[in-house]
Amino acid sequence: MNEALSPKALEIIAQARTLLETGGYNGFSYADIAVRVNISKASIHHHFPTKAELVRTVVALYRAEAREGLALLDRQLADPLQELNAYVDYWSTCIRGGTSSFCICAMLAAEMPLLPEEIVDEVRGHFDDLTAWLTTVLESGATKGQLRLQGPAAHEARAFMASVHGAMLAARGFADPTTFQTLGQLSIARLTRAA
Repeated sequence: MNEALSPKALEIIAQARTLLETGGYNGFSYADIAVRVNISKASIHHHFPTKAELVRTVVALYRAEAREGLALLDRQLADPLQELNAYVDYWSTCIRGGTSSFCICAMLAAEMPLLPEEIVDEVRGHFDDLTAWLTTVLESGATKGQLRLQGPAAHEARAFMASVHGAMLAARGFADPTTFQTLGQLSIARLTRAA
């Protein structure tokens, strides 16, 4: 998908992603992007005729990036407990370093009743992708005796995902990036107790 996009379109996408992360769908307009990219709103419309199309593209690229990152964890680590720790560490590093403080799909999920359907589909797709990966990791960890599940792996995966997204929110609410790491590690510890 990236190959088909011009350098200016990629710049627009990068700025939209940053604005989505900080304020959600309704937290920015094409005027905000125009200032950041130093082009006219009409030029943005040339690349992305509607805001819904722009945001759908941002989320589709975000999903692809996330799937690649999770597959890389599988290939490089092939150890369920290490994969969960690496996933939490990734977000902890992003939050502490200021490169990303929130999953844009988690941010958009809060706005889903007001979002265009094509964006809702992408956001749900991301949640499905992440749930599927976490389910596989948790099942593998339980089989290997590393993790102790209290319910079906798919339910545990959703609970873990919710705790990670909640930890992002807590870190933002407390204005303390270390909050995320602490809460993320607690979520892993709950899965490893008595395993």
